[in-house]
Order: sequence, then structure tokens, then C-alpha cells
Amino acid sequence: MKHEPDRQLALAGLRVLEIGSGAALAYAGKIFADFGAEVIKVEDSEGDPLRAVPPLLTSSDTESQSALNAWLNTNKRNVTLGGKRFEEHAWLSRLAKTCDVVLDARALDEGIEVLKRPVYGARVAENRENVPIEVCLTWFGESGPYSDFVGTPAVCRALAGAVYGSGAVEGPPHLPHDVQTEIVAGIGAFSSAISALLGESDGSRRYVLSIHEVAFSVVEMEAGMVQDGRHPKARLGVNRFCTTHPGGIYKTRKGWIGIFAHTGPQWAALCSAVGHPQHAQDPRFVNGPTRIKHADEIDEFLVPALLAKTADEWFEELGKAKFPAVIVPTMEELLAQQVHRERGAFVPVTSGNSQFEGVVVPFPLGDAGPLPGGAAPTMGADNLFYRTDQALALKVHRTAAEVMVPPLRKIRVIDLTMGWAGPLAARTLADFGAEVIKVEGTQYPDWWRGTHYTEAFYQERLYEKNSNFALMNRNKLGITLDLTRQEGRAVLLDLVETADIVIENYSTEVLSKLGLDYAALSKVNSQLVMVSMPAFGAGNAWSSTRAYGGTLEQASGLPHHTGFPQNPPSLTSYAYGDPIGGWNGGAAALLSLFVKARTGKGRHVNLSQVECMLPMAASFIVEQSACGKTTPRNGNAHPIFFPHGVYPCAGNDEWLVLSVTNETQWQALVNVIHAHHFRTDLSMNHAKGRRSQQQLIDAQISAWSRQRSADTAMRKLQTAGVGAGVVRPVWHVLNDPHLKHRGFFTKIPRAYLGEYLATTPWFRETDSPTRIVRPAPTLGEHSREVFWRVLGMTQEQQQELEDRGITGTCATRKVT
Repeated sequence: MKHEPDRQLALAGLRVLEIGSGAALAYAGKIFADFGAEVIKVEDSEGDPLRAVPPLLTSSDTESQSALNAWLNTNKRNVTLGGKRFEEHAWLSRLAKTCDVVLDARALDEGIEVLKRPVYGARVAENRENVPIEVCLTWFGESGPYSDFVGTPAVCRALAGAVYGSGAVEGPPHLPHDVQTEIVAGIGAFSSAISALLGESDGSRRYVLSIHEVAFSVVEMEAGMVQDGRHPKARLGVNRFCTTHPGGIYKTRKGWIGIFAHTGPQWAALCSAVGHPQHAQDPRFVNGPTRIKHADEIDEFLVPALLAKTADEWFEELGKAKFPAVIVPTMEELLAQQVHRERGAFVPVTSGNSQFEGVVVPFPLGDAGPLPGGAAPTMGADNLFYRTDQALALKVHRTAAEVMVPPLRKIRVIDLTMGWAGPLAARTLADFGAEVIKVEGTQYPDWWRGTHYTEAFYQERLYEKNSNFALMNRNKLGITLDLTRQEGRAVLLDLVETADIVIENYSTEVLSKLGLDYAALSKVNSQLVMVSMPAFGAGNAWSSTRAYGGTLEQASGLPHHTGFPQNPPSLTSYAYGDPIGGWNGGAAALLSLFVKARTGKGRHVNLSQVECMLPMAASFIVEQSACGKTTPRNGNAHPIFFPHGVYPCAGNDEWLVLSVTNETQWQALVNVIHAHHFRTDLSMNHAKGRRSQQQLIDAQISAWSRQRSADTAMRKLQTAGVGAGVVRPVWHVLNDPHLKHRGFFTKIPRAYLGEYLATTPWFRETDSPTRIVRPAPTLGEHSREVFWRVLGMTQEQQQELEDRGITGTCATRKVT
């Protein structure tokens, strides 16, 4: 049947073909569908393996359907492939040429045989027929030593350094749910497609993403710390965060509280609250890196003290002291939290006769979407319509764009962000070619330049020597303005008048106090888009809650489903909420710009970074809603596959991720580990039967892996066609042979910092990495250029700003 779009929705009128399987592809398609695009999901006759992920629902026609899969496929159309390969390929090729975008994950699949061939090829471009925008998801890219590896989310995550640091010191490291890696890859695929749509006047582009490289983005902070010598190069233990302590999850009289003490005032506030003010000035606990060395001593008094009150009581008390603390909710508690309810974070999902709640796509664009939930199609529901001449009529006519022409080169961004999440969001636009003007103050530089304002900070320009800042701010121009003074604000308003979008992640009250909130900025630019990124969003009871990346992870409830049951709810070892907030902030900014290009209207996007974390917990949220409970924490087990987990190897703290996803791989594994006696047990021919003998099988695998280095074990298994990957620490990832071959890391020079190892963008148009245009700016490096080129200021006007301290190139001490 034909589906009529809601024309107000951001992506109404677009047709998107989704080919392949997996949650990364499905989530990219979901964002398109929930914002009004006509998304056609193609499945083979066996269906997407995601349909088997528990919990399973039963629809009216007795079709088995996963609640997670239903959530991932709301508002889509569904077609299935028939048995005639040549005819099906011809039909699919014809359908693809009617589409604006093709999301292609065939490289991840072992099925959908007909799709091994291109859906459309070079002849299309030669004939000037429509060339859709194409975004291809791969495990490891199209080149390099791992390009033919059998991939899974867990294998990619392990090889990217996003597993090693989490868990007990003695191991094994923690392996989060596959969906978490795939959600990030899905956002990347969507962002690539929207960027191409924003630059569609050039023609269509083809982007290729490596899920391995995408997975690295969540631990990119650690790459900077390694280069600066600040990384402990060790797994510190459950809920031990490498840059500070306390930074974890603690039991209270009722419930769990998540806390992070980074600054001196925060530590003092915590000590006072728990009744031990004397520890605030203890030299052993003077700063975060020192406190992590004395973590056990701190926990000796902190653990019993926190048992005195409930999590709700601590949240209220510590919040009043402006201390970063949040309730760490179970899924039941999360679904009941009023703040999220008020923002519409949970939406109804229908699958046949079943209805439950899922998570909204966290880009609140008002009348432009997203849809508040929806129905998942049954398999083949739209087969008849999409084989009609009406559905196959061409409606768009694009040719291929010139390669490496940035699609956002006509976009100007004012970047009012600091830290990781906000700068990452702005960097996404910069990487696609936007002119991003980063605004700092000489008294208030980006805090990722450093927070210890010692004499050396100013005299030795330590604020120019932080690799994390350099990693997160590539491809940007940098200016300085004192926004606490009227002259600085006036210059910013002049810049905003010329801009397409402002991205900011200040605390919710800051810009309004300065008179620079959206109401003020839109007066000088009525078409302005502004993306704000507070922790809990603006305008609600928790808006003023202080938060770091780890705080956002705590507040999402994910720790209740990370790690092993004998431990407390467990954090990952990195500031998870920051990169996830950055990925979502970038996607929301791109989508808002696309709506602006269509309508000519600006808007303010009130993002919630905690809400951005909720799709990472979608597996557990839909389970809680559909079943009234969730499966208890079960370490590194997988909901479908077995064997799947982290296995010990020869050497000190060496580990291997193994992920067997089908029976062919199981038979190959049996051969490699010389466990031929397993063949006689027919129950082991399927994952459920193997799981019933988990201890026996795990012991056999461990006995084999312990005799080999992790690299040797990985290569033997991969040669046999079994998904496996070394659990690499980040400091080894920086020398990974595959990433080095692909040029993912590149050495670039920068003033004061010298030559440092930078990452390149996670999307490619060719086998070569996308070019870095410029390193991160030094403080105020481009002020004069921007003031002259963009605002037409004379040299005399610029000098006056410098003389009055409104702008400058050296950090200056705050006036107290």
C-alpha cells in the first residue's frame, strides 16, 4: 500500500532503501523513518537476525518478533526477497534508483546472497540515471589487514580499545551489549547521509564507514591521555575512573547513587555532606589523580557514610551543593522518572497485538519530529506495492558528486562548546567541511585545555599542550571574546548574524544571564539554528544538575546491565556520556540544518545528553516495558550467540573476544581448538544447546587460548572464519597495524604541542582517509582573520579589542 507522509516532518518526501541487517543499519533507518522519510527495509526470506533477540512478542498472525527489533523498525515499510535471484536483483536495482538514499550494510551480512552484487553500478552514472546517496557500513573498512575479518560489534569494540579498561583488575574485562556499539554506528551512517543531502546540489556522494573506527570514537579521550603521559596504562578496577576518585556507583540505604568529584570545591562539598570535612584538605586527596591513588582509603569512610541516606535523599542534598551526583536507576525506576516523561523520552511501540514502550529518537525538533512512537511492519507487508510501476517510477535525478568536495562548505557554525561532547558535535560539522568558529575567552578557555590554573599553566602555556583538546577541535578556527563584557557580546552577535547555526553546551543558566540565549540570538538572525546540550535538557526540575560523561552513564541506568552480578552496577572506564552526547549533538545539528534549508526557518533544539544515552539502553528498556522485568546482569554473555565472551590468553593480562554467530563458525571453532568430541553432542549444533553446557565449552576454549598470544589466537580463528579480536588497550591501538595501514591515525604538527597523533574522520569517500584541513587552533589563533574576513573590522578596531582585553592569544588569570 502507498503511505502518505506527514509533510511537516523533517524528512518527509525522502525515500530511503535499507539493505542488510543489524542494529547499526536499523537505527540509521529508524532515525529517517521517525522523522517522516519513506524507509523501505529489505529482508531475505529468513528475516533479520535481530528478530530473534529476546524478549520475543507474538503478533496476531503468529509471527515471532523481537521487541528490540520492533522498536528499531517503527514507521518503516518492509519488503522481502523472493527466490528468483536474477529477477530480484533487477527489481531491487530499479527500486534503488528511485531512492534519495541507500543505507547499505551488505558488507556485514552473511546472508542476502542476491545483494552480494551491487544494487546499481557504474552504468547508472554513465547513463545519467539517478545515483542515490549511498552510505555503506563495514566492519573494518574496504582496505587494510582486517578488511576481510569476520566482524561483530564485540570484536570491533575489543580491537578499538573500548573493552580493555572496564572491569576488575584481574579481569576479565567487561563487554557491554552489542547494541551500544551499533547505535553509534547508526548515528554515523545517518549523519553521513544528512551531510550528503545538505550538499546535494553537488550530486550524490558515497560514504563508507568502519564500525571498528566508529567504536574507537568512544575512547578517543584516552588516546590524548596516552600521548600526554597522563594515562595509568592499567585497568584500575570496577567503578574506578582513571582521572579522579570518587567517580563511581555506591549503595545507599535504598538504591544506588552515582558520584563524580573532579574539582577541589566538589571534593570539599562531598566531604562535608558525608560528615568528614577534615578530608577536604588532606594532601593525599588534593586532586583527582592523587585521590585515585588513595581510592581504597577514601572508600573506607565513604561507603558506610553513603548508607546513611537513600539515593533520592543524596541526590537532593548533593545537588543543592552543586555536586555531580545522580540516582543510578533500574529500568523500572528509569521508566518512572518524571523528568523523562515530561520530555516524551518514552514512546509507544506497536507490533501486531503487542504494545510496549521504547525510546524516542533524542532530537527534539518540535513539529519537524520525531514521531512519538509507531508501529513495526510485519515481514513483507509492502511487497505488492513496491513491485508496482507506480512505486518504481523515477522521481529524483542525481549524478555522482565530485569526490572529496566537502558537502557543508557553505555552512558557518559558531561553536560555544567546551570539553568533549559539545566540541565533538561541532567537530562533526567541521569534518564535513563547515566553517566552524570556536569561541573561547582568555580568562575562560575551553576546560579541556586544562583545569589546574597553576603558574605553569600561564607561563608555560600548558593550555596549548593538551592532546585531548587537539583531538577534539581539529578543522576549526579559533577566536577569543570576553562574553562577560558588552563589547565581547556585541562582536559575538555580529558573528551570529552571519551564521547558520550555534552549538553550545554551557550550564543551562549561563547564556541567559549573559543575554545570549536563543531569544536574544534569534533577534539578530531569525533563521538561526541553535543546538543546546545540557545534561538533562533545559526547562525541567533536573536542568541545573551538574554532570560529566560518567554521570550521564550513571543516570541512564546502563550500569545495572554492565559487568558481573557479584559486583555493584558497573561503569565503563571512559566518560561514555560525552562521546554519545557528541555523536547525537552532531546528528541533531545536521538534521536541524536540513530542516532550515527546506523551510527557511530557524529553531532552538533543546537536547538532553542523558536522553541521548537512552537508546544505548534500549534493549533493557523495551524488555522492562514488555515483560515487567529485565534479565539479571550476566557478565559477558550474549542474548543470542554462544560462545561469546572474553577469554584469557598467554601473557600478562592478555584477552581475546570470541563471538560465534552461526553454526558454520561453531564447526570451524571446534576444528581450530581441537574439540572434535563436541561433534558427537548434537545439542551443541545450536546456540541454546551450547549455552546449556557453557562451563564445559568455555573451559575448552580457555585451555586453548591460554596457550597462545591474543594476536596468534585471533589470526588462527579469523583464518578459519570465526569472529575474534584482541582486547587491545588504547595505548596498543595507537600502533594497530590495520589502523596504521588505513592512515586512521596521522601525525600533524601544531604550535606549542609539536607533532601529535591525530585521528582522521570516521567516514571516507575513497580508500584514503578524509583530509584534516587544519589542526586544532591555539588560543585566539584566528581572531584577526575572522574579524577582518567575516566582520570587516579594520586593524585599528581589532587592536582596540585587544587593548581592552576583549580578545587575545594568551590565557589570563581570572579577576576575583
